Amino acid sequence: MTIQDPQRFERAIALFDAANAADPNLDEGQPKELLYAQRMTEMIGRYAPDASEVAQLAVRAQHIKRWTVPRSSYPMTKEGYLAWRTGLYKFHAETAGELMREAGYDDAMIDQVKAAVGKRGLKVNPDTQMMEDVTDLVFIEYYMLGFAGQHAEYSEEKWLDIIHKTWRKMSQRAHDFATGGGIKLPEPLVPLILKAISA
Repeated sequence: MTIQDPQRFERAIALFDAANAADPNLDEGQPKELLYAQRMTEMIGRYAPDASEVAQLAVRAQHIKRWTVPRSSYPMTKEGYLAWRTGLYKFHAETAGELMREAGYDDAMIDQVKAAVGKRGLKVNPDTQMMEDVTDLVFIEYYMLGFAGQHAEYSEEKWLDIIHKTWRKMSQRAHDFATGGGIKLPEPLVPLILKAISA
């Protein structure tokens, strides 16, 4: 990857990480969103080491300070869930933009990162698609099994739908990476994943 100004890039990453280090929720003994951000960076390094600076920044900031906007702050309905997700996209994008400005980035680069973090232009904006691919790959490798454990009540049909929807958002490149050994698939769910993606 080509970074225009490595010091500025490192400043932005440090600011993102400092924000996420305040997460009171722990995962494997670390602040949950800090670990998630590090996994996102590690995954983009594996999946697309040539990814743009915009995509590198976007994946690191994707869940920035997520714990400050809990699901319970919106109605516990399907509409409430969708409003929460949409609100989060905007919140993460704005937070990332503020920290990038503090690190010395100009409006043009900030706007590009905000578009990717805000999930704008999926399938048409390459940086947004890159972030979506990395998000889904990280979810499958690290979080899908835990999510399954929290939702033992879900039927197989519901699971096939969840996996199918995740798969549909990914690019062909990410499909090939996931099924070609690029990530560690959660072993107990492999039959279900293969069933969903061949449907």
